[in-house]
Amino acid sequence: MKTYITVLLSAIVLSSCVTKKRFVELSNKYDKLYKTNGELIAKNDELLKANNQLENEIEELQKQKQKVKNQLSLLEQELEATQKKQENLKDSYDLLASKSSSEISAKAKENQQLLKALEEKEEKLFTEEANLRKLQAALEARSKRIADLEALIASKEQAMQALKKAISDALIGFEGKGLTVEHRDGKIYVSMDNKLLFRSGKWSVEAQGKSAVEELAKVLVQNPEIEVLIEGHTDNVPYRGAIIEDNWDLSVKRATAIVRILEKQNVAPKQMTAAGRGEYKPVAENTSPEGKAKNRRIEIILSPNLDEVTKLLNDQ
Repeated sequence: MKTYITVLLSAIVLSSCVTKKRFVELSNKYDKLYKTNGELIAKNDELLKANNQLENEIEELQKQKQKVKNQLSLLEQELEATQKKQENLKDSYDLLASKSSSEISAKAKENQQLLKALEEKEEKLFTEEANLRKLQAALEARSKRIADLEALIASKEQAMQALKKAISDALIGFEGKGLTVEHRDGKIYVSMDNKLLFRSGKWSVEAQGKSAVEELAKVLVQNPEIEVLIEGHTDNVPYRGAIIEDNWDLSVKRATAIVRILEKQNVAPKQMTAAGRGEYKPVAENTSPEGKAKNRRIEIILSPNLDEVTKLLNDQ
């Protein structure tokens, strides 16, 4: 732009024959004006920048103003609610202050009734606490009885385990010959197959079986508190013979024969009970020779004397 103006001035000078001095003056004046124009442009840019900053500040202030207005509105609402609450409280106070003496008297009477009801409840509570103490004492006594009972049962169980070992040791020579010893349900079961004790259809005890019963008797004599139940069992083959009627009779005869041997070996009769089950409590199917052989047996069931347990259970 400056070059264009200079050329223009030169043309004017040449065309109008302007003096060199005038030309220089004009050129200097132009330079000064050009410089002033640049400064004005720079100043204008600064002013525009400052104006933008001011506009941003104004926008932020407007936001803050709106926020303050919102807060002020909220405070005005809270103030209104507080004033209303204050008015309600004042109304309540005025109403309370205007209560007549008769109403106050009625309230006092109501309070007396409440106090009387409270005293009755306290008295009832004391009674219930006394009952609770009695129940607690009864519970503690019952708990002690249970503990004693558990200890007694554990002692009986331990004694039966020791008895089972003693019997197993005494009859060890008969293992594998139709004799088993089991401990279950708190009792000892000594099971003897008929092949060890009796011939078919007979109830007299064979020598080997008698020896086994006598060994068992040695242990029972040392445990006079043990209850001894001797059960005779048969298969389902009908009995065919004289003197007795059927398998039931036969099972009873065989149980009694074992009782006689034990009695002769000084086992107390009051310990023993003889019972015949006949064919009605099999341990195997009677459909094969092996099953029938298992069913033909004598079971000697040894139980602890539970008189102490019964007494403990019946004690109040």
